[in-house]
This record gives sequence, C-alpha cells and structure tokens, in this order.
Amino acid sequence: MDTTGTTPLRAVALVCTLTPSPSPSSSQLLAEQTMAALAEHGVTGKVVRVADHDVKPGVKTDMGDGDAWPEIRDTILGCDILILSTPIWLGHPSSIAQRVLERLNAELGESDDEGRMLTYGKAAAVCVVGNEDGAHHVSADLFQGLNDVGFSLAPNAVTYWVGEAMHGTDYQDLEKTPEKTSATTKTLAANTAHLARRLKAAPYPPSS
Repeated sequence: MDTTGTTPLRAVALVCTLTPSPSPSSSQLLAEQTMAALAEHGVTGKVVRVADHDVKPGVKTDMGDGDAWPEIRDTILGCDILILSTPIWLGHPSSIAQRVLERLNAELGESDDEGRMLTYGKAAAVCVVGNEDGAHHVSADLFQGLNDVGFSLAPNAVTYWVGEAMHGTDYQDLEKTPEKTSATTKTLAANTAHLARRLKAAPYPPSS
C-alpha cells in the first residue's frame, strides 16, 4: 500500500453552472481552485463545463445520436476522483448537476467481473457556490446521489462559499479567496486524495 502519497491519481471536475463558456463562472473558479489543491497531492486531471456539451436527459449510459455523456462518462471511469461543482439555485443544486446524477444512475446497472459497480474504488467531492445559505443542503443532496451510484466520500468532502442573503456578490467577484474557503478546499483535496489512494491500493470486496 502507498503510505507516502506518491501514487499518481487522475481527477475530473464537472462544472454544473447553467452558463456555457466563455462566460465567467464562480462554480468553475472554485472547481479550478480545488483541482489546483489536488495537484499538490499528486493529482492531475481536467475541468469540464457540462453546459458546453449536449448531455441528453435520461438514465442510460448512452442516449443515442448527439449525446455527449458517453465521452464524459469515459473520462469519469478513467479517473480516480470525481468533483461536482454547482451553484445554488432556489436552494438546490443546479438542474445540470441533477442531470449529471441522473446520468450516473445508469452505473447501478454496470459492474465488473466481480460484481462491483464500475464507480467503486473512486472518490468524489463537491464544490458549492451561491449568494444565500444552503450549501449544506446542496452538498447533502449531492453526497447522497454520489454515494448511491458507487462513489466514496472522504471526511469534509465539500468546499463552499455563500454570500450574505439578499446580496448580489458572486464568488468570482471577490478581491481574494476567503481564508476559510481556501483552508476548506485544501482539506477536501488532502482527504480525497488520501482516500482515493487507499481505494486504489485496496479495492472493495467482490459483490455477491
């Protein structure tokens, strides 16, 4: 087992902003900061803004012509860590984050030769941004969905920022990253990379 934290790991961050590129996004910024923090623990990877891709509605691994999900799914399955980054809308994760979970639902019907879901052995974490309270509710929603479809969660596997109620400030508009958010992002990265390495070295037992 790797006890030194040197095993290379791969991660993908799915940014679930409703805004396609090239418009700026607070969810994208926090996801990029999380990937940078993971890089300090030997994790490489990329950020994917889901709104830039035609991810069809549905609960299958492939919804047919033009569906961009199969390529995104291949990226997820090729990684050790999945990051979901979402804004808060009306107190909930974005509709795109919900669509990602719906597409991941197909993994319930996929397994390896020993009966384990293909997502077993992969760690997940969450980034949340918004202009009102609700980060705990949103992360709870995403945690439950991610766990249901086979991902493992480290302690403190969420980083977030929320502004004052009734204010219009975005995370991306802050002059600098708040120390608490920065520290939380570093904890997420350290714990999630640690868990991913342990899962890589010691897979879950075969499923009956």
